[in-house]
Amino acid sequence: MIDLIGFLLFCLLFITTILLIILFLIKLVLSIIKKKPFPKKWLGAALTGFVLVAGFFLYQTYFFTFNKIDRQNTQKGPGPISSPSEKYTANAFYELYGGAAGGVNVWVEITENNEAGNIKTIYYSDAKDDFSMKWLDEDTLYILNDNPEYPDSDRSIKLNVDNEIYDENGRACQSLLMNDEFERCYQD
Repeated sequence: MIDLIGFLLFCLLFITTILLIILFLIKLVLSIIKKKPFPKKWLGAALTGFVLVAGFFLYQTYFFTFNKIDRQNTQKGPGPISSPSEKYTANAFYELYGGAAGGVNVWVEITENNEAGNIKTIYYSDAKDDFSMKWLDEDTLYILNDNPEYPDSDRSIKLNVDNEIYDENGRACQSLLMNDEFERCYQD
């Protein structure tokens, strides 16, 4: 729900900024043709809108975290699956989006089975028809996420759960807030 409100506010801000820029350009052309003073107020309004839109894009790109996943409307996926020595447990979850015409995202959380019980998200992607997980060794989890009917849809990967993550959209890979959480980030 919060993402929807944020998206609608962004759309409103974006449309308003575009209109302000168009009006500024019209005022600028009219001021040149009619030799009137430069429209400083319109320039200020257009620049303010541009800065706000650019700031929103920068925030979305460089300050992304997996905390924005809608955990209220989720379904349990495969798991828990324990690593061979039971040091880690992998759980998958499905996030529905877009209503009847929407789709499903899948994410995988790793829980460290120690006193701290740290939980971290290591995989986030659009869910395909065939999804499963299996441990290859103590620290390597193989995630199968594929639709055999569409060869370009394969989002399967082997991840070292200590220092690798996968984010299909790449937002986690660019995030300044998440840089210290991984050594290698994969994206499509």
